Amino acid sequence: MKKLAINNGPKHIDTPFPIWPFHGEEEKRQLLEVLESNQWGTLGPKSLEFEKAFAEYLNVSRVQTVSNGTVSLDTILRALGIGRGDEVIVPPYTFIATVTAVLMVNATPVFADIDPETNCIDPQAIEAVITGKTKAIIPVHMAGIPADMDRICAIGKKYGISIIEDAAQAHGSEWNGRKVGSIGTAGSFSFQLSKNMSAGEGGAISTNDPALADKIWSIHHIGRKKDSAWYEHFNLSSNYRITDWQAGILLAQLARLDEQIDQREISAKILDNIFSDIPGINPFLRDLRATRITWHLYMFRYDKNEFNGLPKDRFVEALEAEGIPASTGYRPLQKQPLFKEESIQWILGDKEYHNLLLPGLNKACEQTVWLTQNVLLSEKSQLKKIGEAIIKIKENVDELL
Repeated sequence: MKKLAINNGPKHIDTPFPIWPFHGEEEKRQLLEVLESNQWGTLGPKSLEFEKAFAEYLNVSRVQTVSNGTVSLDTILRALGIGRGDEVIVPPYTFIATVTAVLMVNATPVFADIDPETNCIDPQAIEAVITGKTKAIIPVHMAGIPADMDRICAIGKKYGISIIEDAAQAHGSEWNGRKVGSIGTAGSFSFQLSKNMSAGEGGAISTNDPALADKIWSIHHIGRKKDSAWYEHFNLSSNYRITDWQAGILLAQLARLDEQIDQREISAKILDNIFSDIPGINPFLRDLRATRITWHLYMFRYDKNEFNGLPKDRFVEALEAEGIPASTGYRPLQKQPLFKEESIQWILGDKEYHNLLLPGLNKACEQTVWLTQNVLLSEKSQLKKIGEAIIKIKENVDELL
């Protein structure tokens, strides 16, 4: 009988990992309060309560909830007045929403390569693509690992460019002791199903700029102003509001976020130690300025040369068969078919993405493997089994070739 599970051998891990999203009695209590209040819509008391609580958590003056994380980026760009003819610098290793938000306001995304040590945007690459049309930079705190906000903010100040932090995967992560989302011009958060704080769907925007916050409020609320009549509209927009059902769940999720981050930090260190002893499995190095990482994903580098040339895709298939929730991660964003659409070509003009030289991205796509964040909520004994499963694959790699 074959030893590897992918070849009908026994699975190394048959105990399920923690279910996500996690909920408890507090979510039930919050939802019951909304039910009995009959305030099921938007702009309700739970939404206001969560916005205040999340602002205090991030140490920012204002938080605005919105319907999802994609909309949060779109709303920030609109509030900053970014549109046709403007350029926004983005990383090529991220979820596509980081780029489509730019296209949705008719602005042009400009790709800057990533640092393969973090898979976050490389500040040196940012400065190389700045032009007179550059209006904003969107650093993504990839997998909860903070981007180099010291250098990125310095670049923003030097050129007068807004910094929009895409913190969709980084609720609670810190850079030099400051929560991400509180460092740049504005921060964008997602509460989609897989996120470390989840309401099934939803988003939030953070900022310390009161004028920008007021414009964001207007755009999320069909262009109204706080002191205007209900049927008076000042900005072209739509309905991006969140409901009190979601806000109630988020209040419960926020209450246990720090405890879960602490557990993920411990688990990430355990995996770092385990993987450091397996040739070909390389943990990411941690920048000491990343004082807290929320670990939406645990990423490691896979060196196929240590596995007799086994392609990464095949390695991940074998890993999943052994009972480990793993992923090959993002593909090169600039090669998405989206950019061939006629409407997108109209926005991009003579911009050509397909042949961009992005060695950091290429290395990330070739080597990076993801483990989902619920894995890091496991017991130490379960984490050790992950290392054992990888060794099992390595010892029997010829079965896969």
